Amino acid sequence: MDGVGELVASGGLWVAVPIAFAAGVVAFLSPCVLPLAPGYVSYITGLTGAELADAKGRRFQVLTGSLLFVLGFSVVFVSYGALFGGAGSLLLEYADVINRVLGVVVILMGLAFMGLIPGLQREWRLHRMPRWGVAGAPLLGLLFGLGWSPCIGPTLTAVQTLAFAEGSALRGAALSFVYCLGLGLPFVLLALAFSRMARAIGWVREHYVWVMRIGGGMLVLVGILLVTGLWTEFTIWLRVQVPGFETAL
Repeated sequence: MDGVGELVASGGLWVAVPIAFAAGVVAFLSPCVLPLAPGYVSYITGLTGAELADAKGRRFQVLTGSLLFVLGFSVVFVSYGALFGGAGSLLLEYADVINRVLGVVVILMGLAFMGLIPGLQREWRLHRMPRWGVAGAPLLGLLFGLGWSPCIGPTLTAVQTLAFAEGSALRGAALSFVYCLGLGLPFVLLALAFSRMARAIGWVREHYVWVMRIGGGMLVLVGILLVTGLWTEFTIWLRVQVPGFETAL
């Protein structure tokens, strides 16, 4: 438990964790994920919309399918985080310059998320999928992670940039796992409370413009912090102010 505590409190991870979770939620609310979320829930549970709306006797099936789906795409994104975190540790000598370059990329991704850069929100994905049910949920999660990466690229890029800044494969993987929680929990909630969540999704669709602006603005802010070096300065300040911030990880 002490090792877990040190991991969460180490370096910029303590600051990056809430950003990563928020980025995951924003990714779920994006136009290329949210409208298709009910369909995905139906695929991974093997139930129709009507059955999901009245699935009191099938809670275990619904919960299992949704969790396995989240596990599937988490494997993809956590692997990305470990890769970027490991690269950060290998390129530590050039980390400052690379962070600034990646910060520019995050700013561009944020602007694209707001719809200000046309053509950067395309994705490769399967448009026709069989109703696999619980058994196929992990595979469908893997396909989601691979196929939707370009679409949720703006939020994913920001999180992987922060993973690179951590300079540790373990911290990068942990940060990506938090991102997966932000993206995956809405899927689980949608599966368990289909009727109520469906109404909430309708409300979000009506306010897509503000959702995209707020989400994109958050990414631009993270990018600016990285480009200006304020992100690094802030994490250094935290190491000085908060006891036990340094760790061997």
